[in-house]
Amino acid sequence: MENVTIRRETDADIPAIEEIITTAFADVEHSDQSEAGIVRRLRDADALSVSLVAVVDGRIVGHVAVSPVTIEDGTGGWFGIGPIAVAPDVQGKGIGSLLMVWALAALDRGDAGGVVVLGEPAFYQRFGFVQTELLTYPGPPPEYFRARKITDTRFPSGEVRYHPAFG
Repeated sequence: MENVTIRRETDADIPAIEEIITTAFADVEHSDQSEAGIVRRLRDADALSVSLVAVVDGRIVGHVAVSPVTIEDGTGGWFGIGPIAVAPDVQGKGIGSLLMVWALAALDRGDAGGVVVLGEPAFYQRFGFVQTELLTYPGPPPEYFRARKITDTRFPSGEVRYHPAFG
């Protein structure tokens, strides 16, 4: 999609971000529609390491959140990407991919060790995310939990925990 601007969120963007997240996940089979609340709680806890919006013609059409995760072996510097949301009327036009590229670039500039995601394997493997037995996340099928090293030379090991905002 042409004319997409990716930038950091501002306070004025918050209502539009919540609306985008709510509508993007409204019909998603495995969603409990808690995603907008997760982002709100992350923001309130000052735990949004990266929060980017996609803007087209002055309208916010997408958002990605990045927050720190903890790993059982004590490895620091790892983050979780998500939720990532795109307005339903512009889905399938590369905005989610663009948000992912910018989020990964922000983590790379910040010397992150790595990043994890929980979601559609086909989408995330395009960005170098792999399934590894070294990192686990209880609950969903293991193929939906993926990791990507950024500066670390090895994968840490153990159970991954997202910020308490995830519930």
